[in-house]
Parts: sequence; structure tokens; C-alpha cells
Amino acid sequence: MDGEKIRKQVKDEFIEYMTLHKHRKTSERFAILDHIYSIKGHFNMDSLYDSMKDEGFRVSRSTLYNTIELLLDCNLVVKHQFGANASQYERAYGNENHDHIICIDCGDVRESRNNLISDTQLKKIKKFTVSYYSMYIYGVCSKCSHARRMKLNRMRKK
Repeated sequence: MDGEKIRKQVKDEFIEYMTLHKHRKTSERFAILDHIYSIKGHFNMDSLYDSMKDEGFRVSRSTLYNTIELLLDCNLVVKHQFGANASQYERAYGNENHDHIICIDCGDVRESRNNLISDTQLKKIKKFTVSYYSMYIYGVCSKCSHARRMKLNRMRKK
């Protein structure tokens, strides 16, 4: 599905959700949704605020937080908590299934599209229709592993 179709679909779903739950349909909420679906990858609230400000759109942080809560509630945005880091988010539609590789030392998060779980395996889950999945893999990145070895070598030489 191309970007424009996805943006129309999520806008329609958001309108339906807000109508059903009697939320106001404001231009700010639609601008936030559209902006989220125009960017790829993870974002946190600060990066979202900054990128919207950089594009000339003025929105308060409270409007951002309130809108994100609505988008989470209607499953248009996915929230991730990678270790002790601040929450990160990504759009729910238009993302390929992917795994998150998280370094437990530096907190760096990378995405992997190695498809460790195959579509065949997902279809074998009985009485369950998979919309999307995300796997978290924790470990130590090569940079931190190298730093650990260097520190250990320095300690041995003392």
C-alpha cells in the first residue's frame, strides 16, 4: 500500500475513532497524525515536537501528548519501551514487520528485517490473526563489546 493510501486509511480510522468516543476533531490532531505518517522509523516526543517545529507547525507539548494517547488507543501508533530509555513510538501501518536489536550498555536501538519469525510460523498461531509483530532482542553491540574488552585489558595490565 502506498503512502497516500495509508495516510487516507489512518485518517479515516482516526475520524471513526474520535466520532465513536466523542473526541474533538481538531486540525492539530490531524496534522500530528499526518506528520507521524510522513516520517519513518522511531521517534520520541522531543524529536516529534522538534521536527514539527522545524516544519513550521506550532503545537504545544500537551497537545502532542494527548494526541499520542489517542493514537495509541486506536492502534495507529505503537509504543516501545527499550530498557530504561524514554518511550519511543512508531506508526502502526506501513511498517514492515521487524525486530528491534537493543544494546543493554549504550541503549542504541537498531531495526532488523531478518524476519526471524516466518509468515508460515505466524499463520500457525491458532485462533489469532496477526496484524503486525515486533520482537525485542537485547544484547551488547560491537562498539560496547569492544569498549568492555579494552577496559578489561587495561585493568589486567595494572
